[in-house]
Amino acid sequence: MLIGKAGSASTAISTADAASVTVRGRDLCGDLMGRVSFTDHFHLLVTGREPTETQRFFLDLLLVAIAEHGLVPTNQAARMTYAADPGVLQAAVAAGILGCGSVVLGTAEACGRFLADARGKGMRAEVAAIRARGGKVPGFGHPLHRPVDPRAQRIMALAEERGAAGAHCALAREAERVVPEVWGKALPMNVSMPIAAVLLDLEFPPAILKGIPILARTASLLAHLAEESANPIGFLMAAKAEEAVAYRPDDA
Repeated sequence: MLIGKAGSASTAISTADAASVTVRGRDLCGDLMGRVSFTDHFHLLVTGREPTETQRFFLDLLLVAIAEHGLVPTNQAARMTYAADPGVLQAAVAAGILGCGSVVLGTAEACGRFLADARGKGMRAEVAAIRARGGKVPGFGHPLHRPVDPRAQRIMALAEERGAAGAHCALAREAERVVPEVWGKALPMNVSMPIAAVLLDLEFPPAILKGIPILARTASLLAHLAEESANPIGFLMAAKAEEAVAYRPDDA
């Protein structure tokens, strides 16, 4: 990763003139529009290559898998921001996306790093080291989906059935066995781990793994904000938070 270091004064993504737009060397209007899906276009933009049929299938699958999960914190933040200023849709979307972090929604990136470390050190050694320093293995545990996360199992099953599961999916399955043994309790593999494993097996850039939940959740946020405009609940959620949290003075 070269963040912070100067690169060449160039971009390979796109250019435009008065008569045309060129994206990754392809004519936007004469070639891409009407031929490729948005999933194809996203893959092309990020990687410079149009996806294979398998890459397209699983990128679609993962975007669907992670897009929506009810009134989770990202959606609550977006709806409450929208309630505060309905005229600024982009601010409400941004408020939700800012919640894509290391605890909620954004853990695919951490799962990718974990798989890389486990591949180098050995799974049991890596998991034991995390346990010893009081950490948590990314991609394991879920407050709702127990004893299994059905999304994770569906992704893994399809990857194995369709021949897309490679070394990273094998590591994810190994972690699924090892993590509960090291912790001494059941810890389900959640959806973030197979997202990372499948994408890495399909040669998606590791540095942009978090982009999948960000892109997927943007679609969901827009749905919540469309609903918020017709059926406002943002202030209701704020009122319920006031009711649920007791005030206790510091000297109480």
